[in-house]
Amino acid sequence: MPTTSSKPFSYEALPGSGQVAYFSMEIAIHPSMPTYSGGLGVLAGDTLRSAADLGIPLAAFTLLHRKGYFQQHLDPDGVQTEEVQPWNPADFCTEEPARITVSIEDRVVTVRAWRYDLEGRFGHVVPVYLLDTDLDGNSGWDRGLTDHLYGGDTNYRLQQEIVLGMGGVRMIHALGLNVNVYHMNEGHAALLTLALLESQVGGGPLGAATKADIEQVRRKCVFTTHTPVPAGHDRFSTEQAIRILGGERTARLEKLGCFRDGLLNMTLLALCFSRYANGVALQHGKVSRQMFPEFTIDTITNGVHAATWMSAPVQRMMDEHIPAWRRDHLCLRNAIELPESEVLAAHARAKDELLSEVASCAGVVLNPKALTLGFARRAATYKRATLLFTDPERLKKIAVAAGGLQILYAGKAHPQDEPGKALIRQVIEEAARLSNDALRIVYLENYAWDLGALLTAGVDVWVNTPRRPYEASGTSGMKAAMNGVPSLSILDGWWIEGCIEGVTGWAIEDGANDQEEANSLYAKLESAVVPLYLAPPERWARLMRTTLAFNGSYFNTNRMVKQYTRSAYYPVSLLERAKVEEEVYVD
Repeated sequence: MPTTSSKPFSYEALPGSGQVAYFSMEIAIHPSMPTYSGGLGVLAGDTLRSAADLGIPLAAFTLLHRKGYFQQHLDPDGVQTEEVQPWNPADFCTEEPARITVSIEDRVVTVRAWRYDLEGRFGHVVPVYLLDTDLDGNSGWDRGLTDHLYGGDTNYRLQQEIVLGMGGVRMIHALGLNVNVYHMNEGHAALLTLALLESQVGGGPLGAATKADIEQVRRKCVFTTHTPVPAGHDRFSTEQAIRILGGERTARLEKLGCFRDGLLNMTLLALCFSRYANGVALQHGKVSRQMFPEFTIDTITNGVHAATWMSAPVQRMMDEHIPAWRRDHLCLRNAIELPESEVLAAHARAKDELLSEVASCAGVVLNPKALTLGFARRAATYKRATLLFTDPERLKKIAVAAGGLQILYAGKAHPQDEPGKALIRQVIEEAARLSNDALRIVYLENYAWDLGALLTAGVDVWVNTPRRPYEASGTSGMKAAMNGVPSLSILDGWWIEGCIEGVTGWAIEDGANDQEEANSLYAKLESAVVPLYLAPPERWARLMRTTLAFNGSYFNTNRMVKQYTRSAYYPVSLLERAKVEEEVYVD
């Protein structure tokens, strides 16, 4: 009979398996490497950390972004200014000797790669290759192509996507990697399909590609879409495509149906060339199928990397009572039996750490005993950061009834997003106008990895108010749940799946307009959240236990990566899998 090995299951033993190449425009690799902007990059980083923990044969490709996304500064009126975040890749990465070239506007651009080795729990390494064009021989413009994450205009973006997609495929060959699955994390990497097709036809004219050639490319590609917002899908004009990509490539993409409304649509391109595609939550899968009804789009709901986002106090508690959680995240279900006093003590320590940071960076001393709400997201208008201020007098009454209410905000607006910047100013103006002895509102600048971890672990309730159906998934509430912090949220994205009323948090009921949904938000605070917070603390501890047990055990990237492996990367039959697993687990 097979016995359980101490080693993780090896997917390299599966029939037809090989290395997976994971492409993402942004990846949160290390807190001191500004190679990400927000949720997409953090999810990518969590995905790779779980792949390393699980022993998945995977290598990742992204751009170097040697000047980062941006450092956010807010003046007293809430006006955002941006500063570059230069960093030295040699401090973290190893330069690879390989060099490849790509063609951009008839220019030959040389690309190199820096490798970061991401090591998992059992020693398995997932290499991350950061592509870089800052090389002698490239023009000044081309040397800066990999400088800024989401910088410049659409011309800059399309040129970056050539480096990522086409350059990434060529770098794989130059590095001698054995890749047979290419995973495009969002449409930024869709041009890798073009590089694969060119390789398939041996460098000949793309017009000579046959249906069999295209099918060979499709067999290798999988695609994850992340946005239900039409404007969130990268699109480029025919003129841009011809000028930057070339006329022959553009003509082939038009013939393949990758244009919509006269624009090259990168999501369409990725879907056309993928044998498997998915959205990132059940609701998002439905919305994606409505947007692209000609394609089959599955769903794999997002997660977060437990050991990255669970606070140190909660990890110590878990290690003492449920040490198996590190090996098997399903064991997080056993959090239902954690001692209530220890749950409260662990959260109190996390809350103290958060409030110490607030005092340090904002100069505001908050009350550790007061009910504290957290709202930290990218500053986009559809996320409705000001919904809490719809009825200021009612909010003030709730604060008095609670014996004090504290609201912590954070979030960056893209440098070119003027409505997002105006939203930040509005929140800060409201904070100045409404704050009193009972109600304290603070906006923290430069929302990033470290601050996000403190917020999701240290607040008492995580608030999320997107306008439906524009939340694809959202992962910040999952990070909060990993610390036992319940959510108070609109039923969109992941929360449709994660909300058990009064057990993992509370739902803000759907309304016909913002006013109705604000009324529901206030009603839940008045009738459910505040009374429970003021009740004997053991009752709040039980809510935290069930939040961690039910949502932490499911909304994690270990579960998510296993789903990708079985549904997208190596979709073998159950009988084949059972046979392989029996062989793998025999000591």
